[in-house]
Amino acid sequence: MRLGVPRPLAVSPPEAANCSTMTSDPSRDTSSSPTAYWRRNLTYVGSLLAVWFVVSYGAGILFVEQLNTISIPGTGFPLGFWFAQQGSIYTFVVLIFVYVVLMNRLDRKHELDEGEDG
Repeated sequence: MRLGVPRPLAVSPPEAANCSTMTSDPSRDTSSSPTAYWRRNLTYVGSLLAVWFVVSYGAGILFVEQLNTISIPGTGFPLGFWFAQQGSIYTFVVLIFVYVVLMNRLDRKHELDEGEDG
């Protein structure tokens, strides 16, 4: 090995897939590449976290005074108080189920569906 000459680096499969998607061949389908899969996954995570942030921080802290003018029927609790105490948690649980549905759909699209072993 000569000094000053770098050795070639090994490329991991996602990076290799990313390199192959940069080809100018328009007939190549890049929608099933690992890079596209993870980009869509991060989009889902970012979007769902943004919804949770808006509900927990926005409704529970920023807009609590405006929401407190509305009371929950049958309980008398102000809506802003409810969002600060329980609404954020309920929203988080619902977002977990939404994430599961979205990821199952994405797995089937990229043929990564685990299916049921039986």
